[in-house]
Amino acid sequence: MPKPDNNMVMAILCTVCCCLPFGIYAIIKAAKVNSFYIAGMYNEAVNSANEAKKWSTIGIITGLVIQAVYMAFYLVVLGCNC
Repeated sequence: MPKPDNNMVMAILCTVCCCLPFGIYAIIKAAKVNSFYIAGMYNEAVNSANEAKKWSTIGIITGLVIQAVYMAFYLVVLGCNC
């Protein structure tokens, strides 16, 4: 079986740019993919890769929503002070 993509890049980008807690969890899951694959535990490697992708996506979406809410709040506060 081919080695599944561990989604490490996506997890790191999520951690650095968007949402730290979800990104760290995604990095932990992504780091386990290679060790599961080498140990011959293919199903666990695929599950870990899918979890890393899922939590990275959740972190990116959460980070974008929080940034949008922050920008909207900032514009409302700035608009009231003018």
